[in-house]
Amino acid sequence: MDSILVRGNGPLNGRVPIAGAKNACLTLMPATLLSEEPLTLTNAPRLSDISTMSQLLESLGAEVTSMQDGKVLAMSSHDLTSHKADYEIVRKMRASNLVLGPMLARLGEAIVSLPGGCAIGARPMDLHIEGMEALGATVELKEGYLFAKAPANGLRGGVYNMRFASVGATENFVMAATLAKGTSVLKNAAREPEIVDLVACLRKMGAEIEGEGTPEITIQGVDRLHGATHEVVTDRIELGTYMLAPVIAGGEVECLGGRMSLVKAFCEKLDAAGVDVSETQNGLLVKRRANRLKAVDVVTEPFPGFPTDLQAQMMAALTTAEGVSVLEEKIFENRYMHAPELMRMGAQIDVHGGTATVTGVTSLKGAPVMATDLRASVSLILAGMAAEGETIVKRVYHLDRGYERVEEKLGRIGAHIERVQE
Repeated sequence: MDSILVRGNGPLNGRVPIAGAKNACLTLMPATLLSEEPLTLTNAPRLSDISTMSQLLESLGAEVTSMQDGKVLAMSSHDLTSHKADYEIVRKMRASNLVLGPMLARLGEAIVSLPGGCAIGARPMDLHIEGMEALGATVELKEGYLFAKAPANGLRGGVYNMRFASVGATENFVMAATLAKGTSVLKNAAREPEIVDLVACLRKMGAEIEGEGTPEITIQGVDRLHGATHEVVTDRIELGTYMLAPVIAGGEVECLGGRMSLVKAFCEKLDAAGVDVSETQNGLLVKRRANRLKAVDVVTEPFPGFPTDLQAQMMAALTTAEGVSVLEEKIFENRYMHAPELMRMGAQIDVHGGTATVTGVTSLKGAPVMATDLRASVSLILAGMAAEGETIVKRVYHLDRGYERVEEKLGRIGAHIERVQE
């Protein structure tokens, strides 16, 4: 099994390209199921999760062709042969549930296994189910699968007020409603950039949607959607991760393709901690103002708040900050599994429920550590770049789900990092 070896070696300098958004691409890919005509995505990230989604779509009868070293995905769903998303594929990745809405809208039925993904807490499907029921579908849970069926004349417009602004449930509802008869309204909708990007793509395909990026989205159903070509938005989580590299290790790094609007709340916390972030012609330039960060408090919230997917990386940065930082995780209840691993490196962290108190230390020490999920894995790599000696991060198969060529990207800005066989 692969591991990542990191040697702390001082400041980082240079430019690092930021990939297309994993979470956006994984949402855009199932949109091909809504039309018989081709959908082509450019700026696609080269990740194992993208390969898993390709396998899932192909199992349904779609054609997926990867071009230009994986950065272009050409898809066609002109001849779907199945409406069942099998457990053996879906268990690998939670985003697999995003085939539910498109299949139900176009085929009138869908059988989707309950999903897998990172073990970061309960992420139930109840909001997805309620959304489909609001459009007239019947949904039953049997033997680990959701059996969803539309009325004989297809889905119909409906109103759904979500109890929680779920990103995935918003995406499933919007895609299903594009082909429903009449007008659909989703209230308390999630506002993430990935949803705005999905709507932009669906509009190119002929959908009639208003209100994306706000808490209320209105969809006027159409009879059919056509093909389109769409560029995947920049990955704001990869962006925030690489912005933290010079924050933790020192130096000055330009993140190519970055935009402040994608990570505004994150940038506000960096500024409070003593980090300069400035927009350039090509992206964002990041530099620490002083030798040590200042402690800051962080509360994770749905967009436009501080992203839960940057909490682990921010914790790694704050382990060597001056003072005491308090992090409160409000999205997932089991997302501090990286804390004990950081403590193996000398960090002082006290976790009580959804709150973690981090007392900054002057330095970390390299150690063998275990990646427990996707974001935890990269947080340990970042910590290793600031630690004295060598850090071995084990179980990095999580890493490859969400970060493309991480050794190459960090290596080009001066990090001593390599993939090794254990």
